[in-house]
Amino acid sequence: MDLLFSNDTRGAYPQSWYAATAMELPAFPALEGAQRADVCIVGAGYTGLSAALHMAEAGLDVVLLDAHRVGFGASGRNGGQLGSGQRQDQLTLEAMVGRDDARKLWELGEEAKDLVRGLIARHGIDCHLRDGVAWCGSRPAEVAHLHEYAAHMRDAYGYDIETLDAEAFRTLCPSPDYRGGVLDMGAAHLHPLRFAQGLAKAAAGAGARIFEKSFVTAVEEGESCVVTCERGSVRADHVVYAGNGYLGRLQPKVARRVMPINNFIAATEPLGARTREVLTRDVAVADSRHVVNYFRLSHDGRLLFGGGESYGYRFPSDIPAKVRKPMLEIFPQLADVRIDYAWGGTLGITMKRLPFLARLAPNVLSASGYSGHGVGTAVHAGRLLAEAVRGQSEGFDAMAALPTPTFPGGPAFRTPLLTLAMTWYALRDRIGV
Repeated sequence: MDLLFSNDTRGAYPQSWYAATAMELPAFPALEGAQRADVCIVGAGYTGLSAALHMAEAGLDVVLLDAHRVGFGASGRNGGQLGSGQRQDQLTLEAMVGRDDARKLWELGEEAKDLVRGLIARHGIDCHLRDGVAWCGSRPAEVAHLHEYAAHMRDAYGYDIETLDAEAFRTLCPSPDYRGGVLDMGAAHLHPLRFAQGLAKAAAGAGARIFEKSFVTAVEEGESCVVTCERGSVRADHVVYAGNGYLGRLQPKVARRVMPINNFIAATEPLGARTREVLTRDVAVADSRHVVNYFRLSHDGRLLFGGGESYGYRFPSDIPAKVRKPMLEIFPQLADVRIDYAWGGTLGITMKRLPFLARLAPNVLSASGYSGHGVGTAVHAGRLLAEAVRGQSEGFDAMAALPTPTFPGGPAFRTPLLTLAMTWYALRDRIGV
């Protein structure tokens, strides 16, 4: 069974609140017959859309293929948080790669946020962009670490993150679970599917040829590459793999380092005046649990709450129940609130929770494995891919140098090993270790 078709209706968006409030973007045609292009991109999420847009604006002839719809995967289903820096915090990165390289990675992360904001402004993308992401802890040690991190970012990077004690955080977010945190007003949140659709519209307007419902069955790599779909093919000078967690069968070199996991989000009924029982400001929140809970308010006053993970191909049969459990741990006061939408999504993670950018052959590139930090990083990776295809690879090479070990156990055993590890961390969250 292919992960692309395990949980979804072919060629259709999931029944999410995002899909219900998406922009009216006409479907792109399916690929038919033989095509020729400078670059063929596999996957029309943030990475592929950004790469196609930047390549087309640079004058390259680009074909972009997706098995379903633009933004169908994690790009159109995620929590919508545009975070600062990389998925790993700067203290972790300093220990991992040294202070100088950690600073370069911070600057690339800030560049990613600026890029997203700039694309939204330049192309008039109506995706409800709002400033502010808070991080919080349920135990004093977690809060202390967040406050120490904020001080480090101020002193070492000149970046301001507001610290909030228990009372201040409860004023922002009236959850009995949280004991304090930090607020990063340089980060932001948005409607992820509308953003993806806006990128697609911009890419098509720049001349990229986008084909939906075009399932790639094979890629023949060589001096001239051939990408084969069910009813057509593309011969291209360059191929870019931008399928993230969905690439397993198509590109084993990537699959050994990027593993798909499933995450779930629910949208409640509109809360009206009760939104103040969740948040008193229009910011997004993520907590310090190993399996992170994250949430924000929608523009129509719903709680969008993400929580719970699963490993393997299939989503659970009762996604609302999967999300309601952690939601009520954080907001027990919402026990009587109805869930109107609940959906799952598949993202790609790496062992180090850092993106995996790679030159698989002189004319074959890949970018994936954003590990839950893809709103900015994936869009930025798309621009780095476009620059690398044009021979300007400094930024791409910097990201490609990040440590990205293979998952232990290979394809047969990595899922049960990860399940065992994540079960242990979830237990630690519950017992407060």
